[in-house]
Amino acid sequence: MSQTVTVGISDLNVVRAPNVLVTYALGSCVGICLYDPMAKIAGLSHIMLPSSAEMASIKTQVYKFADTAIVALVKKMESMGARTIRMKAKIAGGAQMFAGGGNSSLASIGQRNVAAVKAELARLRIPIIAEDTGKNYGRTLYLDAGDGSMRIKSVNRGEWVW
Repeated sequence: MSQTVTVGISDLNVVRAPNVLVTYALGSCVGICLYDPMAKIAGLSHIMLPSSAEMASIKTQVYKFADTAIVALVKKMESMGARTIRMKAKIAGGAQMFAGGGNSSLASIGQRNVAAVKAELARLRIPIIAEDTGKNYGRTLYLDAGDGSMRIKSVNRGEWVW
């Protein structure tokens, strides 16, 4: 019987098949799903901000930032037997949740988060094979460690699988 493990905001976790990871309230935040299909190990991170360099005073919150959380997620997956070379990524979130902000830092945080996630995954040579980012609505994300599928639910928009 599978277990569903919740990943909170600025958090991450790793599970083996047949378990499922879920994170709620992905607005401008980005959910990063990593999956090793041979080991059947899945990892999910829910990041809030693009770079720890911008927030020197709170660098201890590693899971909050794209640049530090993804590295931590990979290390945790490797400690369970996953191999980076086999990992594939799927990402979701990065919405523009604050209307009328123009190009302000707050209005563009979703886009900046997505760009930072893509840059870090490219640096680690982990390919992104599915993406559901941007737009102006929140998402709930499920990652199934059995097959690596990413399921998205959104109020008034339904449900879809990547």
